[in-house]
Amino acid sequence: MSETLRAGIVGAAGYTGAELLRLITDHPKLDLCWVAARDNAGKQLADVLPHTRGVAGIGDMTLESFDPAQAGKLKSRIDVAFSALPHGASANICDSLLKAGIRVLDLSADFRLKDLGTYEAWYNKHPVPGRISEAVYGQPELHRDELAGARLIAVPGCYPTSAILPLSPLLEEKLVESDGIIIDSKSGVSGAGKSPKRGSHYPETAEGLRPYGVAGTHRHTPEIEQELSRAAGTAVEVIFTPQLLPMTRGILTIAYAKALPGVTAEQCRQAASKRYPGALITVLQDEQLPDTLWVRGSARAQIAYAMDPRSQTVISMCVIDNLARGASAQAIQALNVSMGWAEELGLPTLAMFP
Repeated sequence: MSETLRAGIVGAAGYTGAELLRLITDHPKLDLCWVAARDNAGKQLADVLPHTRGVAGIGDMTLESFDPAQAGKLKSRIDVAFSALPHGASANICDSLLKAGIRVLDLSADFRLKDLGTYEAWYNKHPVPGRISEAVYGQPELHRDELAGARLIAVPGCYPTSAILPLSPLLEEKLVESDGIIIDSKSGVSGAGKSPKRGSHYPETAEGLRPYGVAGTHRHTPEIEQELSRAAGTAVEVIFTPQLLPMTRGILTIAYAKALPGVTAEQCRQAASKRYPGALITVLQDEQLPDTLWVRGSARAQIAYAMDPRSQTVISMCVIDNLARGASAQAIQALNVSMGWAEELGLPTLAMFP
């Protein structure tokens, strides 16, 4: 497929919306035609996101309000919509866009979980449960075949991406045990969203490091378990602990899994290299270790492995930019795959350094 798509963003004023603006603007086959926001409707984009000021055709766009009942009128303006709204607020909007014949990529958690009971146990009653089976989980390296032609794509969460990428090859190749996996993740504060909150207020985060969502209470837990269970071919339960780092962007995840007899770190690297031959994932070799700075602003992930010989534990490491590979860039990557375009088309592959 070679056509150019007219794109729109719901929730364009937030952090993931702002990242989508950056990526869509540089994409050779996407034309940004519509932006919407809830609280900032009626304002020019440049007045809400000052970094767009002076950018021709972007900063002077007006953020519109969006009534799902009027979705049919959008069909003449856009072909694909990105919903960058929180969970619960996104599902009905996505449903209305799909009914209007518009392709949808949802960056919320509303369509990531394939089991309705699991979703409702961790979130709330699902607004449109009939759409769950239609959604494709949008991690291209692991769901490439399903993404071809997909009309509703559930873009993975940032923490799950950083955990699933390094662990899936090990579980697929039976290099580690499927139980007892511990996942320790640290994220920059932009993952908390743009709305001011005490927990992500700069004076309260700049000099500290804090855990949250501990003891299996973080809502990304079932998403991680769903995808790792798929890789392992059996039910996987994990211990997942997220922490807030005093930086703006980036995630470092370190996961610990018991190695099966005879497994080496080099075997883990080989399994991951085989699983991820594309340009957007780098498997570090030998004793190289990842750094969030090396992927900042890019669509790429870096993965590394080490072996603790005393405990026969594989230490899997992954770094991503939570707003890019962990959200908006992965959405574009999934769209590229669904359209049959080059996977890395329009995506930043070189990090901002320093």
